[in-house]
Amino acid sequence: MKTSRLAAGLVLALPLLALAQPATPGVDQRQLNQEQRIERGVASGSLTAREASRLERGQQHVANVENRARADGVVTARERARLHQAQDVQSARIARQKHDRQHDFNHNGRVDRVHRR
Repeated sequence: MKTSRLAAGLVLALPLLALAQPATPGVDQRQLNQEQRIERGVASGSLTAREASRLERGQQHVANVENRARADGVVTARERARLHQAQDVQSARIARQKHDRQHDFNHNGRVDRVHRR
């Protein structure tokens, strides 16, 4: 009897717990996409280990901004705008680092420069 009441209480409480966390699916998906861009850049050699490390710290900053926005249970329009702005900055940094002239094609930790003749 006691376990059935507990189970019934959990069934009723779980949907409420899911609603308690503010949803930021667009932010989460964009964060994932940017992390994949960094990984692909390292795999292709267009990002050096140092550049990737710096970009990962930037991604962590965006995650921290998101966590602070979600902390009170509501993500306001201003917080959402700040999140998008931080992601725009990070996206531009990723693009700039991937397309500069520093490469690590042989993955030895040294910068390989493309020589122009």
